Amino acid sequence: MGTLYQESPNTGILDLKVTLQDSSLVFPTKETERKSMFLSNIDQVLNFPVQTVHFFPSHRSYPFKTVVEKLKSALCKLLVPYDFLAGRLKLNPQLGRLEFDCNAAGASFAVASSEFPLDQIGDLVYPNPAFRQLVQSFDKLGPEDQPLCAVQVTSFKCGGFAMGISTNHVAFDGISFKIFLQNLASQAFDDKPLAVLPCNDRGLLAARSPPSVTFPHHELLKLKLPIGEESGPPVFDCPPEDLNFRIFRLSSDHIASLKEKAKAGNTKARITGFNVVTTHIWRCKALSCDTGNNLDRISTILYAVDIRSRLQPPLPASYAGNAVLSTYAMAQCKELEEGPFSRLVEMVSEGNARMTAEYARSAIDWGELYKGFPHGEFLISSWWRLGFTEVEYPWGKPRYSCPLVYHRKDIILLFPDIDGLSSNGVNVLVALPAKEMEKFQALFHKLLA
Repeated sequence: MGTLYQESPNTGILDLKVTLQDSSLVFPTKETERKSMFLSNIDQVLNFPVQTVHFFPSHRSYPFKTVVEKLKSALCKLLVPYDFLAGRLKLNPQLGRLEFDCNAAGASFAVASSEFPLDQIGDLVYPNPAFRQLVQSFDKLGPEDQPLCAVQVTSFKCGGFAMGISTNHVAFDGISFKIFLQNLASQAFDDKPLAVLPCNDRGLLAARSPPSVTFPHHELLKLKLPIGEESGPPVFDCPPEDLNFRIFRLSSDHIASLKEKAKAGNTKARITGFNVVTTHIWRCKALSCDTGNNLDRISTILYAVDIRSRLQPPLPASYAGNAVLSTYAMAQCKELEEGPFSRLVEMVSEGNARMTAEYARSAIDWGELYKGFPHGEFLISSWWRLGFTEVEYPWGKPRYSCPLVYHRKDIILLFPDIDGLSSNGVNVLVALPAKEMEKFQALFHKLLA
């Protein structure tokens, strides 16, 4: 069924020899209203950058200069319906909350070139640290000076190019970012309207008055710091240099086999690709931890659920903010080691089903009272089915789209094969200390058999 893991890229280049040719702020094509925009309690805890790279082959009808002109123009047009993207993030000291200052200060647009052709920079699926050269960084700017959106277009010697996009996670979740990409692509055409008109009313996810927490929220952790003073999720105990990282590939055959194993038990679970893959990873991760083989230890896995369609009334599908909440599954390591796979899949499925309209509202209200972060042993962050490679630009679809990856012991990434949604396989990126990685790898093979 193919190779299960890859430890290092085949021909990855550590320095893409990127030269920055131009960088400037770009502004909305029309005057926009100066205002402050409310941010929900989900948005509040996501103040960190999300960076993606989208690779395109060369196109005879669209030379690089034309691509740059069209993308720059498209971004300026989008800063009207997405007026907050031209603004800045600020802390309201009276409320102790982050909000968008829609001040038309501009987004950033850069043009660069690499000395390599696209087919020489290595396996695009494998997270190459050098890909960071394809995205702008604003580490030297203060929080209130940083653009909320930055686009860098980098040419390769072959005529292909990369579009690197950095946005603050406060602006988008994966689903709303996909819509942003569809709108960016639509505006790069000469005569197309917006693909989807974004819904920017984040008050739709405001806490109730008074807040009413009606469920225990084991997936959330109270913070002692005032909101806005924490730059991102708490980092676990291993600095990047102490972690190995590998990609484990599950083919469509592997996933079908896991589904059959789940069906073997008398289970009420929704047997989906995500649920069986998440369960398999949960077992491997929990049992690979160096905890002195304490099988009584409780392991908690977190994974995101889109709440747009679950609320009453439902959120508009075009909601432009963050509309995902973490749900969880909990079990003793003994059960993860000895219990039937079907029961574990059922636990993961129950976590998804737990996210009813009332549960989601309770979690949002919990954030109003306690200002906390999602909290568990680790989080599954899935880019598997977001479909970034399905977006059609004038010059075609991306060859591949991927997040920039940072080593995090507490986050395991799922992302698609090079064939995107046309492939049923999934790549699993894991970063662990060496001894734990050895255990994880052995379990990954053993429990797949």
